Amino acid sequence: MTSEAVGAPRAASIPRAFGIDKRYLAPILVTIVLIAGQVSFAFLESWSRTFLAIATAIGVEMLLGRLFAGQWPHLASAYVSGISVGMLVRSPVFWPYALCSAISIVSKYVIRVDGRHIWNPSNLGIVAMLVLASDTVASLSVQWGNTLLPMVTVWCFGIVILRSLGRLHITLTYVASFVAFAALRSAVTGHAFLAEVAPITGPMYQLFIFFMITDPKTTVHGTRAQCLVAFLVAAVEAALRLLQFVHAPYYALFAVGPAANLIEIYVKRRAAARHGG
Repeated sequence: MTSEAVGAPRAASIPRAFGIDKRYLAPILVTIVLIAGQVSFAFLESWSRTFLAIATAIGVEMLLGRLFAGQWPHLASAYVSGISVGMLVRSPVFWPYALCSAISIVSKYVIRVDGRHIWNPSNLGIVAMLVLASDTVASLSVQWGNTLLPMVTVWCFGIVILRSLGRLHITLTYVASFVAFAALRSAVTGHAFLAEVAPITGPMYQLFIFFMITDPKTTVHGTRAQCLVAFLVAAVEAALRLLQFVHAPYYALFAVGPAANLIEIYVKRRAAARHGG
């Protein structure tokens, strides 16, 4: 979930929740995910790799924000992207963490249509690394296992924060769709239903459902449209899982999210043209 775009409004006009600038809610939640996962399973490759991802994201954001907008950008978005990369990327070497963060942030400034982001930054960066450096890079896949407390903690904070941001319906739609498609996959493959549902209990999915698919800068507008896109992401992911794609959720969002954004942009252009005519 990114929280700032080029030319963002002044801090004084930013809404607040719980007495906190709303731009800080996503960084707070992603930090909770990191702490819960690390304390429970020590799931990071190393703290140094994660710090490298965060530092790169912040550094590139500051540079490009200054170059493109002529001002220092708010860094909450960069922190979320960097920490997400630091948790989700798995590699024995350091450079993929820096490169993935750099790709993620650069995409925010370069890949834009009508002033809008098309891809979720960290989703694009991770997919790029999985495709271009598959011999060096993998993705986090560990589950919480039988220890439900970390996941319950993350969900409690996540529900409160997403509700305050007005984006909880996206996560709930995706989760409900994932569970329904898990039942369908179980019927098709003969695998146990719980085995098909299990992936959504992992730290990777907490980042996916609370940040990537709810990113306000890369989701369509309107509650119904957002719920439809969340459902479609889950549907494409289910199909990819049946085809044995290991990184199905990333690829599903990579395909569905931009397509939905481009369709919405096209519809708005047509409506503007008719109105202007």
